[in-house]
Amino acid sequence: MPKKAKKIWKQVDQYFSDALIAPGEGFDSALEENRKANLPSIDVTALQGKFLELLVRATRTRRVLEIGTLGGYSTLWLARALPDDGLVVTLELESHHAAVAKKNLEAAGLADRVELRIGRAADTLAALVNERAAPFDFIFIDADKSGYPEYLRWSIELSHPGTLIIADNVVRDGEVIDPASPDPNIQGVRRFTELIAVEPRLSTTVLQTVGMKGYDGFAISVVL
Repeated sequence: MPKKAKKIWKQVDQYFSDALIAPGEGFDSALEENRKANLPSIDVTALQGKFLELLVRATRTRRVLEIGTLGGYSTLWLARALPDDGLVVTLELESHHAAVAKKNLEAAGLADRVELRIGRAADTLAALVNERAAPFDFIFIDADKSGYPEYLRWSIELSHPGTLIIADNVVRDGEVIDPASPDPNIQGVRRFTELIAVEPRLSTTVLQTVGMKGYDGFAISVVL
């Protein structure tokens, strides 16, 4: 990707972030805590976080399922959009990441709206189904891409008609179009896409995105 294009993407992202997200509203302190804890810098951007918040508000969501917590940055955006009796159930594999996320949620005063479960997402999702958990209104998938096909199957099990399912990082800098890619993340997204394409319970589109995190995109599905 041309350096000039990437520079412009970042500048435009920064322009709109500065204009639309007030100081302190974007959970900057959480990002700083994530940096101090040496977590990978793969969080959604502030504008993408706001996008998730707006979707949750617009759909009048009360129950959110998040697959992939990291340091809780996206979790904060999701939780803030909920009513006082709303709940985010967020799943994280790494205990260190979960500890950082818990600290960030407590600092933001949103810990009471979040249930953080630690372990393999596939196992935790199966446990939710076995527990007969109430269906979720909004599901955000942002974990290992090789696991996306399995996460999709469980997400449908945990949904109801009208549930919105958002999957992040599906464009992969354009590499998703390479069927011969040896990257398990690419192959995971491709299989995920194949499943969505033939799934009669879903209606889906993909939005390509550019910005501070480069070139990527969201898959957006509604359960029919």
